Amino acid sequence: MGRRGGRKNRDLNPAIDGILLVDKPMGKTSHDLVDVIRRHFKLQKVGHGGTLDPMATGLLVMLLGRGTKCSQQIMNGNKVYEGRIRFGISTDSHDKDGQVVQERDPAGISREHVEAEMLQWVGEIEQIPPMVSAIKKNGQPLYKLARKGQTVEREPRPVTVHRFDLLDFKHPEAQIILGCSKGTYVRTLAHDIGNALGVGAHLCELRRTHSGSYNVDEALDIEALEQLDYEGLQAHVLPLPPPPSA
Repeated sequence: MGRRGGRKNRDLNPAIDGILLVDKPMGKTSHDLVDVIRRHFKLQKVGHGGTLDPMATGLLVMLLGRGTKCSQQIMNGNKVYEGRIRFGISTDSHDKDGQVVQERDPAGISREHVEAEMLQWVGEIEQIPPMVSAIKKNGQPLYKLARKGQTVEREPRPVTVHRFDLLDFKHPEAQIILGCSKGTYVRTLAHDIGNALGVGAHLCELRRTHSGSYNVDEALDIEALEQLDYEGLQAHVLPLPPPPSA
């Protein structure tokens, strides 16, 4: 008797081992992009090296073939984001996709207030992850508990903010650039800064520009990706990174 799934495997293309840089559009999940690449190019092993929220755009490091074994190495790299924070409105997810939980008048805050508060969050800090996140509590993702209206205690997580600069301030929004370690919730930074200023805030725009040594300027957008065939894809695949030194 033939092995189950043999026909399905025969329909697949030979594995490609490497890294593919994709510019994720807004509204797509990171797993959506995994599915697009897997189906379009008929590949069995596709993963990614660090999730982006659906509202976020920018660099998604896709892992092909043996590249899926480099997931932890890729995720360990520092990240750079550009984003926009809206003061005066707090949401349960800390971003614009969440439910509004409080509105306050942000008229009293200035560029100087925002810039001074941002500086307080540079360095080694601790974050309490939002309830709307994929972190698990007793085996259950927090976002599933949040959908049931449950709130549970979350342990603070240490992260490092390397830079946090205010690019522009047009009341009530701040344009920012952030360099940080893995695991940093940019939307929670926005939320915490808003609370510290007494007016609340949420993240209304986010774009990842760098992940480790990879740059979004070298990434393919989804439309360009879907125009490629299997052979065309191979021209855009980067070699696997060398293993980390001991």
